Amino acid sequence: MVRITRATADDRLGVRRVLDAAMLDVRDDLRERVAAGDVLVASEGDEDSGERETPVLGALVLVPLSDDAPDASGDEAAHIDAVAVRRARRGRGVGTALVRAAAAHRARLTAEFDPGVRPFYDALGFEISPVEGDDDRLRGRYDADGAD
Repeated sequence: MVRITRATADDRLGVRRVLDAAMLDVRDDLRERVAAGDVLVASEGDEDSGERETPVLGALVLVPLSDDAPDASGDEAAHIDAVAVRRARRGRGVGTALVRAAAAHRARLTAEFDPGVRPFYDALGFEISPVEGDDDRLRGRYDADGAD
């Protein structure tokens, strides 16, 4: 069973490997994002014991949006800086589980992405629009209040 947890310092290398394999350009502050609890990892393991049976299968990096104050529940908005899954595990719901876990703790999520991954964000319920001035990028927005 795939479990989603906050990344620890021990996960940083695995996270970096997954992101690098997906050829994603990620901010240089991965160490700080992990320390802040803004990186989620997918792995397989026993939920009861907390032991992992596999290395990092996927990762999601969030960057808090500082221009938004927390909502009434204390949740803040965040930007998905990167989401990636090991090639052998793609198409099995790992990326979806990562984004849903992030959405469970944030009032709003945003993301910028290539048109090729639009179906992924559409299926998750993101409102999608073009990035102004960049025909090759799209912007997605997910509001937890508007989710079903």
